[in-house]
Amino acid sequence: MLKKILCVGYREWSVKIYRKLEKNKKFKVKIIKKNENLKLEEIKKFNPDLILFYGWSKKVNINIITKYKSYMLHPSNLPKFRGGSPIQNQIIRGITKTKLTLFRMNGILDGGNILKKIPISLDGNINNIFEEIYEKGLLMTKELLKNRLKEKKQILKLGSIYKRRKEAESEITLKEIKTKSSVYLYNKIRMLTDPYPNAFIKCKDNKKLYIIGVKL
Repeated sequence: MLKKILCVGYREWSVKIYRKLEKNKKFKVKIIKKNENLKLEEIKKFNPDLILFYGWSKKVNINIITKYKSYMLHPSNLPKFRGGSPIQNQIIRGITKTKLTLFRMNGILDGGNILKKIPISLDGNINNIFEEIYEKGLLMTKELLKNRLKEKKQILKLGSIYKRRKEAESEITLKEIKTKSSVYLYNKIRMLTDPYPNAFIKCKDNKKLYIIGVKL
């Protein structure tokens, strides 16, 4: 009997993982990219064995998580850097190496039981980081689907939580240019390449000059 997998996500790296699963004849895969299509009634019709929420940033109905085994990949060494913008919140603090964490969702923000962690680099641009997340994430997904992983409870009090960064925080201010190091500014610009709001300088005429690439 085919294992039914509901794959929820819109980021390029997550969809690449889902497309790989589609090619496996052992699985019946359904992909949802839009939040408005994530309805419990529709999920019940498909009746998945498990749900993958890779790269998903929207709030998930607790009834979905309760009824179906649901898993997420988070690019930090959980329980550290729980919450939004984990890549940016680490890079801006000078962190160059972290871990990609696979965990089971439980309704607590990035607080579910951990199944596996794999080291990843935060060097290079966002596309470099996403490519490694795709490669390592695919490996962990294969292990998950072979039931090779055991859950381990997080100790949340040992971690940290951060808010999603706002577009206004992408501004390179005059104060930063005068007081911050070249490494800090380099990191801020490279972590904000597409698909994130690009770093920008606000000009005298109040227009924004966006910075697409950077070298150090």
